[in-house]
Amino acid sequence: MTVLDDPSFASAGTDEGGQELRSRSELTAKELLREAGAVLRMSESEAAALADVQQDIGEDQSMIINMGPQHPSTHGVLRLMLELQGETVLRCKPIIGYLHTGMEKTAEQLTFMQGGTNVTRMDYLSPLNNELVFSLAVEKLLGIDGDIPERAVWMRMLLSELNRMSSHILFLATNGMDIGAISMMLYGWREREEVLRFFQKVTGLRMNHNFIRPGGLAADLPPGWRDDVLDILEILPARLDEYDTLMTGQPIWRERLQGVGVITAREAVALGATGPILRSTGVPWDLRRDIPYLRYDELEFDVVVGSYGDAYDRYAIRLNEVRESMRIVYQILDKMPKGDYRIQDKKVTPPPRARIDESMEALIHHFKIFTEGFKVPEGEVYVAIESPRGEIGCYIASDGSSKPYRMHMRAPSFVNIQSMPHMMRGSLVADAVAVISSVDPVLGEVDR
Repeated sequence: MTVLDDPSFASAGTDEGGQELRSRSELTAKELLREAGAVLRMSESEAAALADVQQDIGEDQSMIINMGPQHPSTHGVLRLMLELQGETVLRCKPIIGYLHTGMEKTAEQLTFMQGGTNVTRMDYLSPLNNELVFSLAVEKLLGIDGDIPERAVWMRMLLSELNRMSSHILFLATNGMDIGAISMMLYGWREREEVLRFFQKVTGLRMNHNFIRPGGLAADLPPGWRDDVLDILEILPARLDEYDTLMTGQPIWRERLQGVGVITAREAVALGATGPILRSTGVPWDLRRDIPYLRYDELEFDVVVGSYGDAYDRYAIRLNEVRESMRIVYQILDKMPKGDYRIQDKKVTPPPRARIDESMEALIHHFKIFTEGFKVPEGEVYVAIESPRGEIGCYIASDGSSKPYRMHMRAPSFVNIQSMPHMMRGSLVADAVAVISSVDPVLGEVDR
């Protein structure tokens, strides 16, 4: 018998231990209730009714199956274990950890100057927002958060909102493909390409830019940038109207999404869900307005909310948030000031490139900044911003060296994924893909 024929080898290859969904015969009534959502501050009568339903289902009436991690509609390497009774989902358990990136531990080996290359790869669909929250946290530790030049602040907002637009447009593309509107995938990639082409012109890269850095940005905006942004803003309105025609009012689209994956405001708050998931329940929580950072308090925009907390609301919110981001970008274009794109502090800012050819001191300064980094005072800090998926926060503990002693990212995809079991319970297995897509998870930040 070969190793591959050994049954223990096969089971070892798929067993994730305590993470996995166990059969009902192995669970106590209390554990079943916990999986079913009794932790969400249910009343005693609600919990008792749920317990009766859970215990009435016999072991022979249900089966446990895997969905993912290789399934194309799980948005990466997400694995869901589903307990089905016929085609109805009784229980769902997300299982994560298949990327094994270890980015938070890696951050302890990188200087604060190098840290941007690490965090930008977590939510790879919104890399500039990752870089922004990391830079804001480092600047707060350094005590220079009030000294960042105005142009740098407004440039950060411009890039952040364009990144929000590209992320939501990609959601619309993949959401369409997941549910069968294949042409939406082609249209969404087409529009996102316009934004990525602008990012490539500004940062040199389409993704994972390492462009927003502690103290400001890596470079100024290139000549012609304003016309490039206006071109994007002129193209999008008609394209978004096409999306409305293709999907929003389409009877089949509504049938697939309305009433699917419902979550209440109480459940969303208890689970820590943020972003479009929380706003779909009618809670108007957006950090750009409620805990303003950068200069968002100087801009006019609406927080888009839903009413039913279903997959359709989450789709409609993201579509309309693209329009709100366009509204914000127009205001940024009008208010963009002149001046420096980064702070002129030799402790954190390398010298201009031209000076390196002229001065030995500038060459040494440049070399030390990029090899040894800069030291950050002892302390700890937490900074949060509104990413396309919700609240992304960066916690850093510094021991006074040039590297973080500890770093932790409050990744919205990681937190939002725990809302999936509550969205899926009682739905059809055919709706599982629609629910996953409506959460819009990015596994790079889940498995960081």
